Amino acid sequence: MRIKTISNYSPNFNSTKRRFNQLKFLIFHYTGMKSETEAIKRLTDFRSKVSSHYLIKNNGDIVLLVPDLYVAWHAGKSSWKNFKSLNDNSIGIEISNPGHNHNYKKFSIKQITSLIKLSKKLIKTYKIKKYNVLGHSDIAPDRKMDPGEKFPWQQLATRGIGVWHSLSDKKLKDSRKLNIEFGQADEKKFYKNLIKIGYPKLYYKNSKLKSSVIKAFQRHFRQELVNGKLDKECLIISENIAKKFV
Repeated sequence: MRIKTISNYSPNFNSTKRRFNQLKFLIFHYTGMKSETEAIKRLTDFRSKVSSHYLIKNNGDIVLLVPDLYVAWHAGKSSWKNFKSLNDNSIGIEISNPGHNHNYKKFSIKQITSLIKLSKKLIKTYKIKKYNVLGHSDIAPDRKMDPGEKFPWQQLATRGIGVWHSLSDKKLKDSRKLNIEFGQADEKKFYKNLIKIGYPKLYYKNSKLKSSVIKAFQRHFRQELVNGKLDKECLIISENIAKKFV
């Protein structure tokens, strides 16, 4: 499948070429800048020391910034399961969106259509597992919020891109209405599920960081309510999702 791209190369990448089998992850970001022009300028400016492999513009155009087999500088300090510094093993896709600090908005239909086409091609080419398709906030919960709770993870999962739970809306809403007390045993189960899914262990050992990893989980899998607080709904979702991760 050929994907039409526009080339606008960034100087911010490692010069050593990677092997196909080193590519394990697909990481989604939003640009988080007031304008698309600003975002492109930053991603292609050697002084910024940031980049990604692709940028999806507001009109759906796909911009190639760094060729796939070179390490782009998009993930920063990050971890997932036993992997550290995920730049080495991932392809990063930036999607034009002002983000939480600049009037965060829904992603456009054109953007998501292009993202699906590009992601499916990359997943097929590099044999990326669906449970290794993640957001920046998943791999760096204490630093990042992107692509955020308006990112259509559920829609993408129906196209084989990423993972979503298989619980009914009714079951989830009922669990929220019940407002059942959430005890220490439930909390331990939740964190055990998150470790199985892949979230870094260090966030459970530091009480100040717990809220950030809970919010990262919610932004990905419980987008209607992102409050950093644990409840039965979060536990039920985490149990369902954990079964899908290996």
